[in-house]
Amino acid sequence: MTATESFHHDIADRHDKLLIVDFGSQVTQLIARRVREAGVYCEIAPFQNAERAFAEIRPKAVILSGGPCSVTEDGSPRAPQSIFDAKIPVLAICYGEQLLAAQLGGAVEGGHHREFGRAEIGVVEESPLFAGVWEKGSRYPVWMSHGDRVTRLPEGFRVIAASENAPMGAIADEARRYYGVQFHLEVAHTPDGAKLIANFVHKVAGLKSDWTMSAFRGEAIDAIRRQVGSGRVLCGLSGGVDSAVAAVLIHEAIGDALTCVFVDHGLLRGGEAEEVVTLFRDHYNIPLVHVEAQELFLQALEGVEDPEVKRKTIGRLFIETFEEEAKKIAADGRGAPQFLAQGTLYPDVIESVSFSGGPSVTIKSHHNVGGLPERMNMKLVEPLRELFKDEVRALGRELGLPEAFVGRHPFPGPGLAIRCPGGITREKLEILRKADAIYLDEIRKAGLYDVIWQAFAVLLPVRTVGVMGDGRSYDHVCALRAVTSTDGMTADFYPFDMAFLGRAATRIINEVRGVNRVVYDVTSKPPGTIEWE
Repeated sequence: MTATESFHHDIADRHDKLLIVDFGSQVTQLIARRVREAGVYCEIAPFQNAERAFAEIRPKAVILSGGPCSVTEDGSPRAPQSIFDAKIPVLAICYGEQLLAAQLGGAVEGGHHREFGRAEIGVVEESPLFAGVWEKGSRYPVWMSHGDRVTRLPEGFRVIAASENAPMGAIADEARRYYGVQFHLEVAHTPDGAKLIANFVHKVAGLKSDWTMSAFRGEAIDAIRRQVGSGRVLCGLSGGVDSAVAAVLIHEAIGDALTCVFVDHGLLRGGEAEEVVTLFRDHYNIPLVHVEAQELFLQALEGVEDPEVKRKTIGRLFIETFEEEAKKIAADGRGAPQFLAQGTLYPDVIESVSFSGGPSVTIKSHHNVGGLPERMNMKLVEPLRELFKDEVRALGRELGLPEAFVGRHPFPGPGLAIRCPGGITREKLEILRKADAIYLDEIRKAGLYDVIWQAFAVLLPVRTVGVMGDGRSYDHVCALRAVTSTDGMTADFYPFDMAFLGRAATRIINEVRGVNRVVYDVTSKPPGTIEWE
């Protein structure tokens, strides 16, 4: 068992656990969010590893996710029989419902009327799944996304809700506590979905609401102490919320055995380096090494245009910088650090390659995911690795971090390098910093900063003709991006009114030399990512 796995099991073993079996749905992470919002600890395992995960974590309930496959196809994924043999509650969603029916003796057919998007479902029978939320005889909005449907129920099941194109839209075998729903109750487009999931975990499965950041704080501190022992930890600070919360948590656990390294790579926003140094040295009195490495990073990135090469270059230089600082600490008589701490979050891991071997497609690499070079001979401490962003913010408040810091929008480790598509120059970075500061200032003045998940400016690698004064200009285009989200896995663009966009654009064009055109990005995620690179 690796150190990360040991830490993970230390936390998990203290809670009632629910297992989510992932069949490849793009919104499986939302199921986990809904379960955790209900105060219940859960883990996700891809169907390929579900048998092992089920045996290891011994959950008290299981949720089967949706997925892109068809139960009618040979070789399509199946749930482990051990789940059904265990006689524990099961909630099956979309593909999961079809799978539940097929594996228990029912029938599923393709070629029927498909349902994609909003639909209405009518409740035909009372059920513990609906208790206090949906009433028999009423209809409710849900989100459908299916081409197959259940056509014959397994023995012991009954229909409890139906839609126009899914006559078995929700099914139940209450004796065995098995439930299947054709709609996606985890997404926001099913307004009562979170309440139905809460009904399943509490009223059906009887799981305790003991997953809180207050409880996690104490458990994580104990787990960090067990993992680190008498060793020393080096923590990389990026200037963002995640690494800051990880550092404060670890410092609470091991005190001055932690040394933080803040690398100013020349890709930060204006005033950011000073803010981080002041917070950690003055407010928390945490040992901090401030490495001014602007020249190192910017020289290495000169002429680099490919976003993956940018990310990997920055990641490599971070590791090399940490390596150098570790050698200096070892040489000063305090003992060499045996551990490197990172603020890796669950969405970081999922977007790279699922750490549990899941079927998710790699979208882009993350500089802080994927382990360390063997030559460093250091082990990772990643206390936030299975937390979502809102959980990290709650943990930060629990630890006493200032609200102005905890509530900051996410900022990527590669910094402004991935908000400057194409080649990077010092001139472009300075233009971008000024434009970004004006944009965020306007958002704060409008009282929208806390409503928006993330907002930033992007300097595009194109120039356009403009008229400024009585002369012709040929300058950069600045794109503005703002999104709403709950966990960073999906996002919608923020619907600013045109008056706001006009004010922001006018200020940027007037105050930032080098920009003569401003555009607003109205792409959601998916199909786009939040960042441009």
